Amino acid sequence: MAILPGLAQLARAIYSRCMSKKNTQWFEASIAHLNDPQDLRVWSIIVSLFGDLAQKEGAQISGGALTRIITPMGIKPEAIRVALHRLRKDGWIESSRSGRVSVHFLTEFGRSQSAAVTPRIYERTPPAPTEWHLLISQEGAGQATLDDVLLLPNYVAVNKYTALGHGKVPCNLEDLLAIEVSAISVPDWLKDRLFPQDLQEACATLDTALTAISAPPTGLDAAQIAGLRTLIVHHWRRIVLRHPGLPPQFHPASWSGETCRSRVFDLLDALPSPDLSDLNAAP
Repeated sequence: MAILPGLAQLARAIYSRCMSKKNTQWFEASIAHLNDPQDLRVWSIIVSLFGDLAQKEGAQISGGALTRIITPMGIKPEAIRVALHRLRKDGWIESSRSGRVSVHFLTEFGRSQSAAVTPRIYERTPPAPTEWHLLISQEGAGQATLDDVLLLPNYVAVNKYTALGHGKVPCNLEDLLAIEVSAISVPDWLKDRLFPQDLQEACATLDTALTAISAPPTGLDAAQIAGLRTLIVHHWRRIVLRHPGLPPQFHPASWSGETCRSRVFDLLDALPSPDLSDLNAAP
């Protein structure tokens, strides 16, 4: 009878190793689905990573953690160091030493830039505007004013001289003709302009990849979860920030953005952000 506890312990160890191997295989396959080494800018990956996991003031990620998160994507440590140097030079990131360990964190500028786009990236249910208006400029006169208006998130260019916006008509735009709109019919040519073919293809590709990894296993470690979240957020960020936040009547029939949005947040819910202390701890 004394042998039984030892057998049970051995069985648990064998089961644990088998599960660890299965998790590793699933993780590597998932990274392969999400990854595109030819189209990954390392500095942009790092921006996505910090924006998702370490955007708050005081949040830090160690150099070792960055290496464990990013190198499974096929990115070499040398490329990470070069990207960090660029981000420090551009004022996005600062680095310091904590004992023998290098730590990295967003600057005030980096946090403000990340915070500015966070609502668009993490918006689960985009609002459906009910008030619309057109702003029209004359050639030459008012063009600079219209260009400034188009920098605002609730405007989209119809053509060089016309912008469509949602909400109330703004004041102090004497150079522009403003027309309130009660009903909108969106032609196919405008849908195609707002959602160009390359954007539709990128969204469809991400949607397919997310479908393939829709059931994460339990027991993934902190770096694996962080790596998967980083790639998901990175690809979704590049898609959602390229198109205006418009309701379905503006979407082409082939647009898979809302299906993709649902898959993004289903996976982010299934892969909750790891605690930074777990992420920074040496394995």
